[in-house]
Amino acid sequence: VARKRQGLDELMSTAIHLYEGSDVLDAEGMLIGPAQHDTLLDDYHHAAEMPHRHTVGAQLADLEGGEDVYETVRHIHINYGEQIEQSIGRLKPLLAGEHALTALFPPRYWSLKLLEKDPDAESCVHKLAKDADTLLRARDEEVVRLAPEVGEDIETYITDAKYGFISGALRETLTEGKREDKYRRTSEIDAVVTSKYFGYPLFLLFMFVMFQCTFWLGQYPMDWIEAGVGWLGEWLGGAMAPGPLRDLVVDGIIGGVGGVIVFLPNILILYFFISLMEDSGYMARAAFIMDKIMHRMGLHGKSFIPLIMGFGCNVPAVMATRTIENRNSRMITILVNPFMSCSARLPVYLLLAGAFFPHHAGLVLFGLYFTGIVLAVVMARVFKRFLFPKDETPFVMELPPYRVPTMRSIFIHTWEKGKQYLKKMGTVILLASIVIWFLGYYPRPAAEGELTAQEQMEQQANSYIGRIGHAIEPVMAPCGFDWKMSVALLSGVAAKEIVVSTLGVLYTGNADEDDATLTERIQADTYPDGSPVFTPVVALDFMLFVLIYIPCIATIVAIKNEAGGWRWALFSVGYTLVLAWLAAFTVFQVFG
Repeated sequence: VARKRQGLDELMSTAIHLYEGSDVLDAEGMLIGPAQHDTLLDDYHHAAEMPHRHTVGAQLADLEGGEDVYETVRHIHINYGEQIEQSIGRLKPLLAGEHALTALFPPRYWSLKLLEKDPDAESCVHKLAKDADTLLRARDEEVVRLAPEVGEDIETYITDAKYGFISGALRETLTEGKREDKYRRTSEIDAVVTSKYFGYPLFLLFMFVMFQCTFWLGQYPMDWIEAGVGWLGEWLGGAMAPGPLRDLVVDGIIGGVGGVIVFLPNILILYFFISLMEDSGYMARAAFIMDKIMHRMGLHGKSFIPLIMGFGCNVPAVMATRTIENRNSRMITILVNPFMSCSARLPVYLLLAGAFFPHHAGLVLFGLYFTGIVLAVVMARVFKRFLFPKDETPFVMELPPYRVPTMRSIFIHTWEKGKQYLKKMGTVILLASIVIWFLGYYPRPAAEGELTAQEQMEQQANSYIGRIGHAIEPVMAPCGFDWKMSVALLSGVAAKEIVVSTLGVLYTGNADEDDATLTERIQADTYPDGSPVFTPVVALDFMLFVLIYIPCIATIVAIKNEAGGWRWALFSVGYTLVLAWLAAFTVFQVFG
């Protein structure tokens, strides 16, 4: 119903009626005129045991002399058997004077909950009842009396009676439709999707198809946007007078923001698949089949949902961990969540995978995301062993029935994420691109006029950002990174998309052709000895570093808020940076 927007008006009307139910009785206890034929309202008053009367009917009124005849409404209660009903009858008089309790629920409800020894009901009795000791003592006497009579746990006995009543009511009133039983169909699908033999291969296959389509389908609109950005930069470069303003617009804004916005189609495709998983019900199955891995990590299936959310953005994923009751599980989930490769890292992967692995870009994407999952598993085990060794409580997961997602809901979910991406283009990334351009543009050389490509490279190396890059280059050189890559990684701490916008600004003019794309500029960049700066190994190394190293500032703040202090936020910064450097160093030294 909700997926097709059918009955929403009736649902809202019913909710309003039920909420305002106490205002629809007149002074004589009769339903007011507009509500006399509202059966839902009448059912509500029955369930709440609110006193009201019914007109029997015109024909009976005629027999009684033309006066309206009213009948006393008999409320339907489930009969729990003679012994249980006797106990209810003994407890109800004691509850009648407890107005703080009966104002919340009818005496019969409290009687049943007390006989079941419901802990929440007992807590309310202790807090609200005037004579809680007498009430609970009477309940205990009834429980002792009932034990040999019912022959089993009283709560189980009452529950069986309820389901027996429901079963009988359904047999008398329910007419089975001709539609296929969706729960039977769900069970048949789950027998394959969640099986120990096919569950993991199907999950990995779906993830691989998702990343393959993200690159393959997104390549076409990405090329169109890239060509449009290049044409816009070329047109503005020719239309504006030479000078700092033109360089800011063309090299800073167009080069920085344009270098990131080209990946919007890929972001939309990724979120399309994630929305498809959520709306179809497969996301819950993914959490279910990953539950065993969660156990090996010292976690449970409940931790999987925040981790999956991390593929979209780590900030709401970290915030979602507050639903995990156990602090140890929550802390481990928070600390490993940054390994879930968020969509902000995707432009970096798409840029370098497309440039250096054009025929296997989808496989590279899948490998990076899978590497993040493996690292999360390993580090969670380490944290479980040394930082949070306490055992966890079990978790039961609900598996909803499968549904056919509507294109409307998927479009809304996808567009909302795309809108957030565009909003970031016009705020954080725009500001960062301007700052990076300024640091790379100044100080200017004494010579006037247009700089050649070689002079521009020399000026950039001696600029403010060049000095920063050269200062940290000795630390990053063992990983295969030059000063430009080092600066891009440093700026990426603010937001991972800024890594691409920084490269877009720094690599302006590094190719013989002014209209060369960022990919072509990166491929053409060389060291003074003529060797390429970027190689396939360095590109893979760089992507691996981006996957692992410091979370963005927003995620760091989220970790601080959810973990309860800066200590764990700074710990997350430190250990991910060290781990990223060690991983990149190992890969470059072994394969470089």
